[in-house]
Amino acid sequence: MKLHELSPAAGSTHVAKRIGRGHGSGNGKTAGKGHKGQKARSGGGVRPGFEGGQMPLQRRVPKRGFVNIFATNYAIVNIGDLEAKFENGAVIDAEALKACGLVKKVCDGVKVLGNGELTKNFTVKAAAFSASAKEKIEKAHGNAEVI
Repeated sequence: MKLHELSPAAGSTHVAKRIGRGHGSGNGKTAGKGHKGQKARSGGGVRPGFEGGQMPLQRRVPKRGFVNIFATNYAIVNIGDLEAKFENGAVIDAEALKACGLVKKVCDGVKVLGNGELTKNFTVKAAAFSASAKEKIEKAHGNAEVI
């Protein structure tokens, strides 16, 4: 294959509509903009969110509280869930949790919480552990690794 033989995939490109090139083209005169009005002008149209002078929705809706955009969002898993889903001596990480369906989306990592009982010994690799979860894993002769 040579450079001059390259072409885009079929259907991936289309010919641009040639506007304002005479009435024979079917898109002459007003060039598809109709007659006069705000949208026919050169700077034509209104800014996003403008509602014709009515108080915009973004300003009508009350705002309360504080949203921390820097917060870390963990996917949460409980010790009891691990006990039910995994075999003794398993190595549990984010991919394993996703594969068995305990976690749908690994946000900023997985946090293991201590709700439930643990009898099997696991090697759990997660972004964070609660104190009770870490204690229960180590009590069952497991390993809690922070990644």
